[in-house]
Amino acid sequence: MNIYFDVMKVFTINRDGKLIEYKEREFCEIKGEEDLEELLEYNPEYFFKGSKVMIIGRQVRTNSNSFIDLLGIDISGNTVVVELKRGKTPRETLAQLLEYASFVQNLNYEELNEIYRLYTGADRDLEDEHRQFFNQTRDEQVSFNKSTKLMIVAQEISREIKQTALFLRRVGVDIYCIEFKYFETTSGEQIITNEFIVGEDDFIKESMSIEKNKEDFFKMLDKNSTILFKRIFTFAEENDLSIKWGAKGFSLNVNINEERIALFFGFPINSPAGQSICTSTAFYDVFDGLKKKVKNGRTIARYYEKQLIGSGLFKRLNNGLKWYIDGHISGKDVDRFLHIVNDIVGKIKQIRIK
Repeated sequence: MNIYFDVMKVFTINRDGKLIEYKEREFCEIKGEEDLEELLEYNPEYFFKGSKVMIIGRQVRTNSNSFIDLLGIDISGNTVVVELKRGKTPRETLAQLLEYASFVQNLNYEELNEIYRLYTGADRDLEDEHRQFFNQTRDEQVSFNKSTKLMIVAQEISREIKQTALFLRRVGVDIYCIEFKYFETTSGEQIITNEFIVGEDDFIKESMSIEKNKEDFFKMLDKNSTILFKRIFTFAEENDLSIKWGAKGFSLNVNINEERIALFFGFPINSPAGQSICTSTAFYDVFDGLKKKVKNGRTIARYYEKQLIGSGLFKRLNNGLKWYIDGHISGKDVDRFLHIVNDIVGKIKQIRIK
């Protein structure tokens, strides 16, 4: 089925090649608010420009006995409060949304986890489900509810709401407005379109987040480590390796058959690990990952560990190996380290995944 849009009308072409017009309808006259909730609940990525939002609650009761239409979490663990209106947004919409935000921003992980369990009706852990939903590994640590996004979704965003939302954005409130249109044919086929009215540029800037994380990371390095990490990022690009950012640092990964295998972790000065290259965090061990994910991984892990120790750069700690970057680093040191990593990447790619 082909669908064509012009400024005011939407058409489909039937099998006989004839244009059939979709008539714009008032959603509130045909559907209930629960229908709109279900549309967003099960299809959030289609409303939010392909950005994934994990819904963790519907009709969530607040401490003032009001109800949040939908509560979600993004890939970074930030909360997303969604207020839905079937028709035009009334003046009190923003007051409602800000009231919900004042409740949500104070929720800790345990409270979010309880909301999620009530929503799913199952004894599931939010942290594990979030990791699975966004296809993250255990080394990618998420700090839940560091900030809150506010979303208004309505068939018509009033001029007053748009004006006030733009003001709130200028003073630092992370708020977005999305307008949708609802169409039907005489045979009952339906189409919904949507458009960001406020905040689109900021909402879809996730593609820029890697460079932003990289920029922020380098601001937290001293001169000794800057050269090393620049070489690491160049090495990653040249060898098609992926960088995954966590709360304080990153992991360098080789991707085989959609499986991500961590090679090491990098941290800046102000991280709990200190300015360093590590083979483990509190949640993940590189050598264990190799053993579990790669054929003959136990042999590769032993070889990798032996090479890192033999380089003279790494020290053995209770939870793995660490290269403390607290002094001058020579080009030969960097070459030696990257040669070892490149060797391991080659072995992994040659042997493949279990």
